[in-house]
Amino acid sequence: MSALTATSGHHLGFLSIHQDAGGFVGGYLVTNAWGRPLEFRLSSAVQPTKVQQILYGDTLAPYLCGEVIGKTLIEKTAARAACIIVDQPMAMDVRLHVETPIGLWRSIADPDQEAPGLHVRDRLYCHARFPDDVASLQTLLEKLDGFDFAEPFTRIREAMSEARKLGVTMRRAA
Repeated sequence: MSALTATSGHHLGFLSIHQDAGGFVGGYLVTNAWGRPLEFRLSSAVQPTKVQQILYGDTLAPYLCGEVIGKTLIEKTAARAACIIVDQPMAMDVRLHVETPIGLWRSIADPDQEAPGLHVRDRLYCHARFPDDVASLQTLLEKLDGFDFAEPFTRIREAMSEARKLGVTMRRAA
């Protein structure tokens, strides 16, 4: 039994971070192998100052998404995932701060666009600095044949929208 399966029982993490007028907001959903929710967390909005925008430049979004929002959501979640799938390239840098393999799910594959990382399988990539994640993700995905990786992101976006209407932040659900 691999370290991935022994520690997390095929739990999957889904991290979605979006930028809007209020700043960067993230949602993290951990499911079992059948897609049932085990834990859900939301971040509060993170609005960088003008000075931060100037000083961080092009590194601001990956810093906020990977270290400030993504890492925090994952660390505060009790349910551990065997892998974490993100839906934004700017969130891939969370891999620099966690031991868990990270995959980027691209709902639309554009052959004219440069690959956002190392190819794992159709529409799934991992961080270029972690080539061992390719094999780890492929092994896990073989056990999850037919899993729809796009669907949990729809749930996260809907839950984030509903929670924002209610004014809820950083609350545990499921």
